[in-house]
Amino acid sequence: MKSLRELQAIRDKMKASVNTRDSVEGKMRILVGMATCGIAAGARPVLNAFTEELARREVTHAVVSQTGCIGICQYEPVVEIIEGDTKTTYVKMDAEKVARVVSEHVIGKKPVTEFTIGAVKDVVAE
Repeated sequence: MKSLRELQAIRDKMKASVNTRDSVEGKMRILVGMATCGIAAGARPVLNAFTEELARREVTHAVVSQTGCIGICQYEPVVEIIEGDTKTTYVKMDAEKVARVVSEHVIGKKPVTEFTIGAVKDVVAE
């Protein structure tokens, strides 16, 4: 187990890499919707959870970035994971779901379909 100081250093290092555009080519991109709607729905803890989970697991093939409005405000917090030509949209995310997404999708390369927009039952426009 790492000390609190070591974990804080890892967190700070990963936070510094959020939103950097250098060296993202060829990497999996994790975009967290951080427009007003996303922040109000709880996107900031989701962003922090992704940053911390990737650092804890020492994942280097993925980068976390913030993005503006993704356009589906009723499903916030929204996270898009882009790898090559494939995009997976996770909706109604929370910090507890992040560990599973990192484990199964980011590391295991299998999307957690029950958290995706395709699994949402109330797709009818409000």
